Amino acid sequence: MRTFLISNGRTLSQMTANEATMYRQEIERKEMSSRLISECLVTLERFCFSMPLDWILGKEEFVAAFLHLLREPSGEIQIKAAACVEKLANRKLEPKTWRQLISQLPQSIGEANAVAQTDMDEARVEAAVNGGDETPDALTIQLEFHIGLARMLSVMMSAHLANITTDKEIMSGSGPTFQSVSAFLRLLVDMLHHPSGRIAGEQINMWIALLRDPHNAKSGILTPFAQELLTCYMDCIVRIRWEDVEEETHPQSSIFAASWDDEDEYELWMTHIRSKASQLFKFLGHVEPGMVSSALNSRIQGILAQYGNGQPGDHLDPSNNQLTQQSDACFQFEALHQPVEYVLNGVPSWAVEDNKQQNRQDNKREMTRSQVRNALAQLANAIVSWSPNYLWLKFWRAALLDSLKTYWKYEPSTLLPAIESLFGYMSGPDEWRSSPSPTNEQEQDISTETTGLRKKSGVALVSISKNVPQHLVPWLSQLSNATNSLLSSNKLLPMSEMHMYEFLSCVATAVEEPVARSTFVANVLASSLNTLESPEVTQSISSVDSLLASIGVTNESNLEARMTDPENVKAVTDRYCRMFSSVNQLLSVGKRCHEAARKRYKNFIPLQDLSIPVVDLHASHFPDEGPVSIQELSLNDPFAPLAHRILPVVTQILDVTLGIWHPDRQAMLLPNSIQRYALAISDDEAYLSQKHDSKNGGVFGEGGTAGSVVAGVDRRATNLVPRWSGWLNELRNTCFQLLGMFAGERVLYAPEVAGFFPKFVSVIADPVHLQAMEHRHFNQFLKQFMEILMLSCPVTLYASHLGPIIGPVFEHMKLRMQLTWAPITNPTAAPSIPDLGKALTSSACTAAAGLASRGGDDWYASYYSRACIFVGDLDSVTAESVVEKYRIELTRTYGDTLQTVLALKGDWALVLATQAKEEQAAKRNDTSKLTTGPHNQITEKGGPVNADGTPRSDSRIAVDARKSLRITALCHFMFLENEGIAGSITLTVIQCLEIPDAYTSRRCTRICHRILETVAWSPRYTPILANQMFLVAVKNIVTEPKWMVGLEWDMINLLRDVYCRLVLGQVLQPGGQGPGVQQLKDPLNPTQFEQAKTVDRPLQGGGILVAPSSIPRQILASLPGLDEVALRDLENKMNEKRTAKDQKDVLRDFLRIAAENSARQEGGRGTGIFDRAIKEESLLNQKVGKVTVQDIPEKLVTQSMVNRRNKKEEEPPQGLGAFRLFS
Repeated sequence: MRTFLISNGRTLSQMTANEATMYRQEIERKEMSSRLISECLVTLERFCFSMPLDWILGKEEFVAAFLHLLREPSGEIQIKAAACVEKLANRKLEPKTWRQLISQLPQSIGEANAVAQTDMDEARVEAAVNGGDETPDALTIQLEFHIGLARMLSVMMSAHLANITTDKEIMSGSGPTFQSVSAFLRLLVDMLHHPSGRIAGEQINMWIALLRDPHNAKSGILTPFAQELLTCYMDCIVRIRWEDVEEETHPQSSIFAASWDDEDEYELWMTHIRSKASQLFKFLGHVEPGMVSSALNSRIQGILAQYGNGQPGDHLDPSNNQLTQQSDACFQFEALHQPVEYVLNGVPSWAVEDNKQQNRQDNKREMTRSQVRNALAQLANAIVSWSPNYLWLKFWRAALLDSLKTYWKYEPSTLLPAIESLFGYMSGPDEWRSSPSPTNEQEQDISTETTGLRKKSGVALVSISKNVPQHLVPWLSQLSNATNSLLSSNKLLPMSEMHMYEFLSCVATAVEEPVARSTFVANVLASSLNTLESPEVTQSISSVDSLLASIGVTNESNLEARMTDPENVKAVTDRYCRMFSSVNQLLSVGKRCHEAARKRYKNFIPLQDLSIPVVDLHASHFPDEGPVSIQELSLNDPFAPLAHRILPVVTQILDVTLGIWHPDRQAMLLPNSIQRYALAISDDEAYLSQKHDSKNGGVFGEGGTAGSVVAGVDRRATNLVPRWSGWLNELRNTCFQLLGMFAGERVLYAPEVAGFFPKFVSVIADPVHLQAMEHRHFNQFLKQFMEILMLSCPVTLYASHLGPIIGPVFEHMKLRMQLTWAPITNPTAAPSIPDLGKALTSSACTAAAGLASRGGDDWYASYYSRACIFVGDLDSVTAESVVEKYRIELTRTYGDTLQTVLALKGDWALVLATQAKEEQAAKRNDTSKLTTGPHNQITEKGGPVNADGTPRSDSRIAVDARKSLRITALCHFMFLENEGIAGSITLTVIQCLEIPDAYTSRRCTRICHRILETVAWSPRYTPILANQMFLVAVKNIVTEPKWMVGLEWDMINLLRDVYCRLVLGQVLQPGGQGPGVQQLKDPLNPTQFEQAKTVDRPLQGGGILVAPSSIPRQILASLPGLDEVALRDLENKMNEKRTAKDQKDVLRDFLRIAAENSARQEGGRGTGIFDRAIKEESLLNQKVGKVTVQDIPEKLVTQSMVNRRNKKEEEPPQGLGAFRLFS
């Protein structure tokens, strides 16, 4: 009827009554049919996901129906039909079926598009006939269908990548299958040109997977699409102004409004697409370097020509006529630096290196190399020669210059002009200010935009110097003069000064001659060292009172007025900045020197004249595994010679800073309404304790915590009080990092430092300091110093240098952990102190001061129970979240530190993983494993790699040999050579098993396994391992607390490890893995077992207790509902079936009986974290009462199925049955 009206030029209002009735009936019939088919497709979608494929694909018309319905838009039929095909695509299709589908899908989609185009043409004619003004937008109407289609097609390809790489026709680049796949990919690429980025977002994972596989790169199947992929995704990551969409001024407003509900959803999508696009750009650069480099160059040239001068000059700031972030030009350049950086990172080195270093016999590579070098040379010249006038364009130019650092490794001809530009940006005038006054430019507040430019330029400068310092060495003198000129001009922000120092230190590390290198670094830092040795700083750090007075915490009568006096605020701030900036500059330069030292050809082996023979990974001694002089260390690290000047000052700063938190000092500060805030947390720390949306503006934004610790005042105000907490945090953490760096450089163990080392130990391991540190201080102390100290200390110095420090620290940690969690884990046994465990606020300071003045156990019980935190005027909800945050962080940091030093994570764990990989390769006689890394990253071929894919040089092998020695020796020292350290660590770790934090508990079970592997054979440890570790694990399983849900297997595996080693005489693999290896009975003493051969090698499994202990048996027999008979049955089963799964299942079934009896005695299950988990949550009850449905032993064939089959054979196909996919 509709076609009839259109063909006759008639409108709906011109129909007769009879025609109108027929028209309505036709519309209703179509709507009812559409609803019926749509509901059927919902059912069929589930059918496609779960039913056997032979049922589905055995009928040709089943899939053909979905392809046919792709052309029907009414009732969302085409969307649901595409969803059905997507479900099938997620299944593992046979290669033949998959090939047939990808050959038919482009044709079916083409037919659907043709039908859609016809419908839209008719709709336009109908609108014109009816006198309508609005023309329907086909892309907007079909958007959901196109999104579903893109998702379905992407899944069809990405779920069957093996069908591509194993097909000889596709890999050879010819044949029907190759043509079908090419046509399929062409359809996907054509869809990328859709205005909505949602289409590209659905496809990006598929393209990354295709590009990542090296077989696809060799076949050339992706070559025709590489340039379009780059262009489309570069278009996709260009932002749009959402206000243009809302106001419908954007040409594609209707499509964008249909794609995203609001600006927040659009921004979230943009974040995700950009994060994934970085991988895509990198793989594109690696697979097709020539084509992609040329396309990228063309794109940049075009954008520079179109937007380089700020065109079209829209969205200007009215106060200064500068471009804003909402300008079109800013959007274009913002989206440009990401593809430039990641494409250059992905381009293989052979494609960029000078052809003199390459083999010219490969003509194809030679052509690609020439193309890449020419394109990148033009690209670099265009960016370096671009001279924008607008501030925001300068910002994005600095970002683009930073992204060129990879290219400058091979062609540095444009490097020096870029450095000069960045120097100019860091010291240029504040162009955002409409009319800056030349006379007081240094004193006025710098605009946020100019600060951002200077920060970006400084970061780019440091980044470039870290990557290509060798190319800047020839100009080191000129660069040094230019830098000194800028530093003396007083035009730089403190942050920019820091960047300048880092830049010079990075360049200096590339100087080959060690003495010249050290001399230059010393000259760079001369000003900072002189400041720290000046009378002003010496006086400020002479005592705790002097330090407090230097930052304005004084006892003056008019203290409140002095805190807001502008002159006093400026004087105190300048004095602090001089001291802190000097310390921070030392840290920054030291880090750069240390990083560069690790990359040298000896890879931080300190003795350069030491000839390294073939390294024995299991050697017991190395000549340099002991004290090394600073002179020898300076051959690699130019920062080392400065240690004798820096270390005493830093130690003194740390001594007086930690002294502020001593109980007697807190008793003096807390009662004072102003001075107390020196002990408070900062607004930033309060902000980080809560979850916030990244778009709310941070601590100073909406919902931020600025002005909440010191009520109504934040650090941006002319007031000293809210600045104290941040200043002391910076000072303390910087000192911790400097000491950690000296430990990592091995300066602490040098003979020249031996005379100062006792003083250093007296400060760093002072029991009063350790007790007074807040949890947030202690966390930094563990990660920034203690962990590095234990990893870097030579084996021969454990007793003299390591023991005196880690002994008091771990002994104190046991008390700290116990008192921190006492109000949570055992509230009835906690001391009766008011408000135990609650955050300390300003209103309770007087009472806390009285408790601090008395000191003793009550003070520390209260102090640790609130995580040592003083929250000032913070609200109660945020205050409690702060306390909880630092309480949890303490246990997690402690567990992570122990895991690192026991080689369960981190660098040492990588050493063990690499050794295991090498051993596996040797057993299988497969050397290819030595040169391949993880499958999800690009690895340059040519040499051995570590387990994580990083290059493995000869010097790295030598370093790993020393690390392997330390891994074994440190474990032995901590648990078998020093009884005090061993007891403190073991008891604290056992205590952590009961802490209601899944992260901590799971990691502590891993530490317990390492302890068992090391000491289970020693009878001295049996009471601790059996009476405490085993008992706690059993308690956690039997009581089934809610916080334990998800950790049951970890705890059961720990029980298995203890029981096998202490009772059954079975040794396990590291981590409690693998089957139990039964040790034989000792022929001379039948009541004992023979010791395992690996008893002195914990990393290979360790040993057992040869005389079985009865304590674990007594613990299990004492559980409710269990007796000796059940225990003998348990042991018989564990002896008969020794696989890990069987033994853990036996233990689970055994403990379930005790748990059920214990639950009945308790009389119910609660809802708190310590209450018993409900039956559905408990692992112990997973198999109980579970109903299983047995499979039918043969294929079910009903009479109706036989009848339908016979009828089908007799009649010709009708309707959709005639549309054959698998003909």
